[in-house]
Amino acid sequence: MLAILKRCILWDYNRGSWQYDIIVALILAFIFLTPARWFRDQPRIPQAAQITSLPSHGEAVFWIEPELVAEMPEPQRLAQLGKMLTARTGKTQVLTRIEPIYDTEQELKGYMAFARP
Repeated sequence: MLAILKRCILWDYNRGSWQYDIIVALILAFIFLTPARWFRDQPRIPQAAQITSLPSHGEAVFWIEPELVAEMPEPQRLAQLGKMLTARTGKTQVLTRIEPIYDTEQELKGYMAFARP
């Protein structure tokens, strides 16, 4: 029994053998039949992937997804995004400007936000 377990762990069976097929079937069953709650998945932080810090010299630069900015009224964008960036980075961020970024077909891809610490 120990020898069989050792061969399974070390994946020692030839491809196409019935033992190999059984191991693959067990792995696939584990992947697709295991309930998600067993892994204690945590909910994602809202808007975490919508703001990305970019490398820069001098002032801080952030990439902001357009969906995040679309919900904000135009006059309040700088203040609201500044508060979000401060909460995200833990440092007070004062936005100086926000520039829309378009692709070659003039579709809005996102915003560049420039901040001074």
